[in-house]
Amino acid sequence: MFLRILTLQEIKQEPFVKQHILWDVMPKDLMSPVCLLKDDGLHRKEHIKGYVFYIDCADKKPILSLMRHTAAGYAETLAQIPEIPEDMLLRAIDENKDKVYFMMYPINDEIRNWLIKALEIS
Repeated sequence: MFLRILTLQEIKQEPFVKQHILWDVMPKDLMSPVCLLKDDGLHRKEHIKGYVFYIDCADKKPILSLMRHTAAGYAETLAQIPEIPEDMLLRAIDENKDKVYFMMYPINDEIRNWLIKALEIS
């Protein structure tokens, strides 16, 4: 467990985090039930392990956040990125309005590209 929320600069200096960002995982993928009962029995979801960026809209102003998710199913907010332009967040929210899950929106390609540049990921 982290004692405080990390900054963009701190994430930039963490190669392990940068190497394990799951760019295509949606908030719904993280938050959906681990077990589902279907007609043919009980199905377990594959464990998701890594770091996922998402847009948190629980407050009035959206914020880009980074969640750490472990193979044991534990998740916590690792970082918040206030440096990103708010208009980019609003465009991603509009683009992904059908993918909202508990006030969490996935990022879009524009934000992904901004993060890759800001974090100096090659």
